[in-house]
Amino acid sequence: MKETEFRLFLAGIPKAEIHIHIEAVMSISSVRKLYKKHYGKEMSSRDEAELFLYDDLDGFIKAFLSVQNLFESVSDFTCVFDDLAEYLVKNGVVYCEAFFAPTAFLRKGFDYGEIMSLFSEKIAEIKKKYNCIVKLILDVSRTFGYENALKNYELLRRYPCSDIIGIGLGGSEQKGPAREFEPVFAQAHRDGFHAVAHAGEDTGPESIWDSINFLHAERIGHGVSCVQDPELVKYLARTKLPLEVCITSNVFTKKYVQKTEEHPVREMFDSGVLVTINTDDPVFFRTTLLEEYWKCYSRLNFSMDEIKQLVCNSFSATFMSEEEKLTRIAQVNDAWEISALF
Repeated sequence: MKETEFRLFLAGIPKAEIHIHIEAVMSISSVRKLYKKHYGKEMSSRDEAELFLYDDLDGFIKAFLSVQNLFESVSDFTCVFDDLAEYLVKNGVVYCEAFFAPTAFLRKGFDYGEIMSLFSEKIAEIKKKYNCIVKLILDVSRTFGYENALKNYELLRRYPCSDIIGIGLGGSEQKGPAREFEPVFAQAHRDGFHAVAHAGEDTGPESIWDSINFLHAERIGHGVSCVQDPELVKYLARTKLPLEVCITSNVFTKKYVQKTEEHPVREMFDSGVLVTINTDDPVFFRTTLLEEYWKCYSRLNFSMDEIKQLVCNSFSATFMSEEEKLTRIAQVNDAWEISALF
């Protein structure tokens, strides 16, 4: 199947995306607007190139924080959700579980309650206008340490919001071992929140094991290094603990993957691991969900039947009810059959 035909076909198939950071779905146009508002001048080509220049995870995190620093007020998040809505529609995403990292904004003096109020308003607007469901996962980043993670979680408890369904551990994997954050995640589980963790992105399989054993993570973000440990791969396959795979992101940060064709997602899938395909940070890695699926098909030898399975996996790995998952998967099967007729 040719690229144009593939993209057109897959755009019409309902999909879920479960590893994406809302601040990183912004368009370049929105980044430029925030830059001008923040610095009082236009963003030059050189400024843009320097902002998006990185070759490892820590470099990316620095760039991510630089973009967060451009925000001047809670109202700036309006463009984030407007861009998110456009992204979801273009990529045929009908259900999304997205990360939000509040620390940088709280340090700038933003009011958490005001943030949540605007978020809920915009999420409701997206559902009403586009029939897309967005849920949030609060990122209690390793980068700022345990005390900060606990503080963020306490805000989550103090300001209940039905749009937030869980917490996630992100940030610099080498600087913040998962076990250090066990008390925060234990409390989250007791309070009925879901828990996920970035792991195996920038360190070995031991980080994935720690996320499972200490945080009781229900999904693993990235999980690239799992293939270094055959017992871990067997465990993931047996338990169907989902991996949120982000191919282009892993190539950009270059810890374990130097080019797309070397990504272990094919090996993971063939081993029975419940693999899902995601973008992580579209604006930073210059990608889309349709692009990620195209790479699976064109460069990683996934057949169309296997692409369909990946799409179904994206719903199976969500935190929707089992009934909702089955309904969504049935919608995938129906859309697939209809699209195949044309």
